Amino acid sequence: MRPWLAQHLAALRDALRRLVAAPLNSLLSLLVIGVALTLPTAGWLTLENLRKLTGDTPNVQQISIFLALDAGKREIGDIESRLQESRSGSWRFVPREEALKRLQAAEGMAEIIASLPRNPLPDAFVVTPGDARPEVLEDLARTFSSWPKVAHVQLDSAWVKRFDALLRLGERVVMMLGGLFAGALVTITFNTIRLQILAQAAEIEVAKLIGATDTYIQRPLHYFGMLQGVLGGLCAALLVSAGLRLLTPPVAELTRLYGASFALQGLSAGNVVALAAIGAALGWLGAKISALIHLRRIA
Repeated sequence: MRPWLAQHLAALRDALRRLVAAPLNSLLSLLVIGVALTLPTAGWLTLENLRKLTGDTPNVQQISIFLALDAGKREIGDIESRLQESRSGSWRFVPREEALKRLQAAEGMAEIIASLPRNPLPDAFVVTPGDARPEVLEDLARTFSSWPKVAHVQLDSAWVKRFDALLRLGERVVMMLGGLFAGALVTITFNTIRLQILAQAAEIEVAKLIGATDTYIQRPLHYFGMLQGVLGGLCAALLVSAGLRLLTPPVAELTRLYGASFALQGLSAGNVVALAAIGAALGWLGAKISALIHLRRIA
């Protein structure tokens, strides 16, 4: 076990030495890898923030249940019991008197309301479902409509469907970008390792002559690709965090103007680790392919 660990530590030190030996080239490669990982990561984070925004913004995913005008306390209590049993999410009761006061407070409505002989508004329940998928919302709306003394159920599901379709399209685009840039990262590492092998061709030939195995020769190259990928992933995390820091003030101002409170969600520690791991895996893959192809040409 100790010899095996010693070999890997020696290969890791060799990879670090190669990385530090050409600082400018290494820095440029890390920036390219960082940018390649930044774009799909930023797209994924944008989709996550959009989902969070629709979940945190009031009145976005609500179903209004309007009762019949002749519904009494008994019927209201029955609806409350049904909502508790259905466990469809959170809900609140809006008495007709409260609804009338809100309508009177609206600009230009006070005189119109005063001219009415009686309160025309019904009692209502406003339900905020726990699951905001369009098909779930429509099923809930149909269920609520079948309850006694329910005159009307209001659900604007068209925009929910459009938004859900937009998010699914965004996911496909992000997946395509991720695949393209993953291929680009593998290609970058492939070419870097190819140059390493060409520059050290004589050294590799001597090592083979004295009995070095392909595994022994390839190991530092694999670590070099992995290190590039890890550092490139960390670079991408820094770029994404810097972009979020720049966007946070204008986004907060925009949501405040719409009467909401929202803060952009950044990368968690787990996300950063995952990004570095993805970079390491792609870097290792590029190094592995390059080493297998180009070391065969060296006798």
